[in-house]
Amino acid sequence: MALRRFLNGNEALAEAVKLAGVEVVAAYPITPQSPVVEKIAEFISKGEMESEYIRVESEHAALAACYGAAVTGTRVFTATSSQGLAYMFEMLHYVSGSRMPVVMAVANRGMAAPWTIWADHQDSVSCRDTGWVQLYVENAQEALDTCLQAYKVGEDPQVLLPVMICLDGYTLSHTEEPVEVPEKEEVDAFLPPLRLPVALDVENPVVFCAGAGPELYTEFKYQQQQAMYAALLKLKEADAEFAARFGRSYGGTVEPYQCEDAAVILVTMGAVTGTAREVVDGLRACDQKVGLLKIKSFRPFPAQEIRDILSRAGAVAILERDCSYGYEGALCTEVKAALLGLDGPPKVYGFIGGLGGHDITREQITAIYRYCLEGVQPGYGTDHFLDVAGARDEN
Repeated sequence: MALRRFLNGNEALAEAVKLAGVEVVAAYPITPQSPVVEKIAEFISKGEMESEYIRVESEHAALAACYGAAVTGTRVFTATSSQGLAYMFEMLHYVSGSRMPVVMAVANRGMAAPWTIWADHQDSVSCRDTGWVQLYVENAQEALDTCLQAYKVGEDPQVLLPVMICLDGYTLSHTEEPVEVPEKEEVDAFLPPLRLPVALDVENPVVFCAGAGPELYTEFKYQQQQAMYAALLKLKEADAEFAARFGRSYGGTVEPYQCEDAAVILVTMGAVTGTAREVVDGLRACDQKVGLLKIKSFRPFPAQEIRDILSRAGAVAILERDCSYGYEGALCTEVKAALLGLDGPPKVYGFIGGLGGHDITREQITAIYRYCLEGVQPGYGTDHFLDVAGARDEN
């Protein structure tokens, strides 16, 4: 029987790491990630978890240590945030290029400058092209469940890729809610021990990160791309198996809500999805045909699923917590690309909000829907930024 507990997102992730039987943890503290690895250290010190905990001098060293442990066929975990994730950037490519299924939690936090400890998705979205699977979660329960599924997918022989689990700082990392923690025996049945096809072995020497000329280098990168495509299917399969065992499903890659007959569909990632779902329920109660599409997997990007769901709508609004400066939100660009070539595609509107921890309210989300339905200006400023101080509505 699963144990129902009151946990925040950080604690839920630590519970998942313990349940997954992680053998090596290396991390450097940074707000708002620190409580994840502090809780893991507590488990180890109390004898509740058999794992090697490596205290390092930087985030770059943390991921380097995880890489070194992973090539021996060891299941590993780390966590970081914001500037720490930026400091890891070189190692992000080393880990993915070497096809090591490291799992890392990213407690999302805005990038300096100006300095902030509050959340948006700029840190992880900036790492979109590093070859990591990126999964965004809505609540603490999904954080725990996604961590277990991340090991399942990342360690699959057809994938062998590292996975980021992205959760909004404070909104999820520090907010407590009821979470079902499954029994260890149930998790063991879902998640078998790690068996890498190639690992360091003194009896059978191998080389990792050898140099490669242009022809071989291209082949390695092609295989990474194919592994990402395989991950799309494996995410769906892992979610379906998880649902059969534990009774909870997140769609694997996307999670549509009330989209079948929706005239307007809002696209979101992360914690704001819960607020948007409440808005949909309220507008539906007033006979407004609106829907919501939650993107769980930003990489690999489930373009065909998104295309199939959104093609039925008259208008699509993307609400995201990042900006690709000089153009628009990164998610907006991805969604537009997925809709290219449709006969009579929906109108697409991009909105950027929640930067540096700024609230995204039900009233703002309602205004976005009404703009798409009725043309009523939602109060955004220049370039579709919500609540820009002193800005005027676009003409």
